[in-house]
Amino acid sequence: MAHTLRAQLRDGGLLVAPGVYDGITARLAVQAGFETVYMTGACVSAARGYPDYGLLTLTEMAEAAGVIAAAAGVPVIADADTGYGNELNATRTVREYEMRGVAALHIEDQVMPKRCGHLDGKEVIGREEFAAKIAAAAAARRSPDFVVIARTDARAVAGLDEAVARANLALAAGADLAFVEAPQSLEEVAAIPQLVKGPCLLNVVPGGRTPDVTMAQAAEMGFRVAILPGLLITAAIGAFDAALAAFAESEFVHSSTGPNVRELFGRLGAPEWDRLRRRYAQAEE
Repeated sequence: MAHTLRAQLRDGGLLVAPGVYDGITARLAVQAGFETVYMTGACVSAARGYPDYGLLTLTEMAEAAGVIAAAAGVPVIADADTGYGNELNATRTVREYEMRGVAALHIEDQVMPKRCGHLDGKEVIGREEFAAKIAAAAAARRSPDFVVIARTDARAVAGLDEAVARANLALAAGADLAFVEAPQSLEEVAAIPQLVKGPCLLNVVPGGRTPDVTMAQAAEMGFRVAILPGLLITAAIGAFDAALAAFAESEFVHSSTGPNVRELFGRLGAPEWDRLRRRYAQAEE
């Protein structure tokens, strides 16, 4: 899948990846026509009942990445937080994600435990420490197609100039893309692809620090990848709340516009499993 992602990036234009956090969201995103998905660490944490405060371990995140990669069947760009430690931990992180079929990951320069890039209270490590961690991650990949993305959260701590400097340092250290998190105005968003000396990723978080940007605007500004981490989970939480409230009011399970049981299992691959069973059942006769 890393080879496929590389081809997608070479094709030009903007690659849009919705945020997924388990097998069903991965499948639904692909069925909707997306050719790449993004494993959002915030939503993987949320699915386990935690806020995005760096509470999940490498093992938990790598396991989630493997589930998503297997279910999606398309390239997965995955959140790898800080790489879960120093250069040695970043090395293992790349190996664990790559082994599970992930096509790309991003590693950031926050101090662990990290927190969501659109919250207050972040701290970042030194420039050289960040560059060393990215260099280790780039060297750890077994396939040259595996994509390493360097994320910097320095905008919130030290300003845009420092964030851009760190992005460029990380690209020089071996990163394939730069991810400057949480620019705070449309002017800053537009400036990033002009100031960063390599392809850039934009994190689209409605209600976050960054102003709302359409995909057409992001493409025109020169971004190569846009991730939409909250697209599915916010819709899901709204639907869950509505269904639970309706049941509490009526004590009746209402039909909805969603799939019935047969349709649900069909979207999760039941026909393929049925064909497999029939094949071997016939062989037994």
